[in-house]
Formats: sequence, structure tokens, C-alpha cells
Amino acid sequence: MQLALPRLKQADRLIATSVLGALLLTWVLLVGFDSFTQLARQLGNIGKNGYTLSQAIGYIALTVPRRLYEMFANAALIGGLLGLGGLAASGELTALRAAGMSKLRIAAAGVGTVAVLTVAVAVLGETVAPAGQQRADAIQMQVKAANLGASTRSGLWARDNGSIVNAKAALAHREHGRTRVELADVRIYGFDADGNLTRLTHARRAKHDGGGWTLYDARTTVFRAAASAQSTQSARLRWDSSLDPRVLELSIAHPEYLAVRDLRRNIRYLENNGQNAGAYANALWGRLLYPLNVLVLVMCALPFAFGTLRSGGLGKRVFLGLLLTVVWFFLQKALVSMGAVYDAPPLLANLAPALVLVAAATLYFRKFG
Repeated sequence: MQLALPRLKQADRLIATSVLGALLLTWVLLVGFDSFTQLARQLGNIGKNGYTLSQAIGYIALTVPRRLYEMFANAALIGGLLGLGGLAASGELTALRAAGMSKLRIAAAGVGTVAVLTVAVAVLGETVAPAGQQRADAIQMQVKAANLGASTRSGLWARDNGSIVNAKAALAHREHGRTRVELADVRIYGFDADGNLTRLTHARRAKHDGGGWTLYDARTTVFRAAASAQSTQSARLRWDSSLDPRVLELSIAHPEYLAVRDLRRNIRYLENNGQNAGAYANALWGRLLYPLNVLVLVMCALPFAFGTLRSGGLGKRVFLGLLLTVVWFFLQKALVSMGAVYDAPPLLANLAPALVLVAAATLYFRKFG
């Protein structure tokens, strides 16, 4: 036992080094290619509303943390295959098997390496990635609409004729089969020709019904010239605004880009107002189950590095890794979408793909491990 333990640690180190090197290289290539492709698209927007090359580069740089988060699962899968495949090609994987290490034990060593990185990536997805994406979205709004702006702290700002509008949050939800835009915690500042504040309206929410805007739980304060003010309260108030809800959708971050705390806040807001929060609930569970999904996906991919695969070469390993990634992507989307259609609990809908892969991996290692 005393001799086996050092040998076991050395084998783990060998597997970890091989998997880690291949994973990092694959990760950099995937993120780099995706970023370069998006930069090429941004170059076509240069000149619109004062959009410059430096802003385009800044936009891409701000989205890199989000791209790192999104691409990690694919990089872990392909990198794991390449790492163990390299050991198979050099005969080291065969030597480990001959020394008594089972396929499950070798795969577990590779997954353990990925698990360490997964923790760091999960933290990245909750901190730097959402903040960077929000700032990047603010840059994109400048391209699409010159009268719109956004801040990660103070929310959405817009110029509406002679008024300035501020909304703490912009949300999208499904209503009668259509996506509706809703503004939360809205303040409308009215000014006269001299720039003096004449009117302030504060509403709990603003909703566009297709024909116009309606403010809910609105308090309007009119400031008189004689240093006096008069306030009125309205449960519903028609708001004559030129704000286009289709343009405002640009200010709404994709639910999958939001941090867990922001998803929970939006879910509470929508549920308190009797609205469907399904998109945000699915994104929330997708976030919480992200580490599990990555590790299960890698565990199911690593068996391809054993057996006859070692004679298939690098191209075959990459092809099978990409194929498994595509199958996983469509399986996950299909099961989550079916869950939304049949009102299945979001947790179950998001957990189902991982359970399917766990079952497949269990069958493989019981039969061939």
C-alpha cells in the first residue's frame, strides 16, 4: 500500500497535466475564434451614431469573460478527449490500464482536474461576466438608438421628447404567446424650455400594451413657480411616450447572461405581479446546475479516449467531441423547451439532460470499466 500511493499520485499528475494543457489550448482557440468573428461583425457598425473602432474593441473585450464562461463546457469536453487521447497515442494510457487503473479511475482523475477549473469559471460567471456584458450592452444601445443609455447602477436612461426617463430595470416576459417589455421603478422628469424641473412622475412599473404605455401605481408631482408642489396618485395612468418597446428590448439582458442574484430579483418581481417568470427560472437553474452539467458532460466524453479510439487519430477524437457537444446542446434545449411547454418544474427540466448523461455513463462504466 505504501508503494502504490505514490504511484497513484504520479498517475493523477500525469493525467491532470495532459488534460489541463489540452483544455486550456482548446479554450483559448474557441474563445479567440468567437471573439474575432464578433469583432468582424462590429466593424460594420463603425460610424453609426458615433460608434468608433475603439468602442468596438472595447465591446469585444467586455464580452470576453462571458464567452469564457459559455465556451468552457465545450473546451472541457474537447480538451479532455485530446488530453487522454494524447496519452493513448503515446501508450501511457495503456500502461496505466496495465498497472491496474480502471477506466473509471482514469476518467475520474481527468474530471477532477476539470472540476477545479469549473469552480473558478462558475465564480467568473457570477461576477465579472455579467458586469462586463451589461457594460457591453450599453455600448450596443448607443449604436441602435442615440437617445438611450444604460448604467449598471442606475438602470436605463432615455430622452423622450422634452422629458428624461429613468427605469431601474427593463424586463421581458411572455403574455398571450408574445414577448412584452416592462419597465420597473420608473421616474419621468419633465422640464420647461429653460431646463427647470416642472414635473416628476414615479411609477412602480410601466407596461406597453401594443397601443401605448400605461403607468401603474403612479405618483405625479407638479412643481409650481411659487416654490410649491402638488402631488396626485393614480392606480393606472396613460403615458404618452414615443419610446419604442422594440428598441427598449436592446436594454434587456438575456436571462442566461444574468447573475443568480439578478435572476432571483427578476423572478420575484414578475411573480409578485402575476406574470410568467419561466425564462428567468430556467436560466436560474441552468446557472445553479452549470458545474454539474460540465462535469457530467466531460465524464461521458472521456470513455471515447479508450479502446479503439486511440487508433483513430486526433481528427477522430475532435470530431466525436464536437458531435457529442452538438447532441448535448440540442438535447438540453429540447428538454428545457418541452418543460416550458408542458409546465414542468424548471429544476426538473434543467436536471433531466444531466440525468440522461449520468445514466449513459453509469451503463458504460459498469459494462466496460
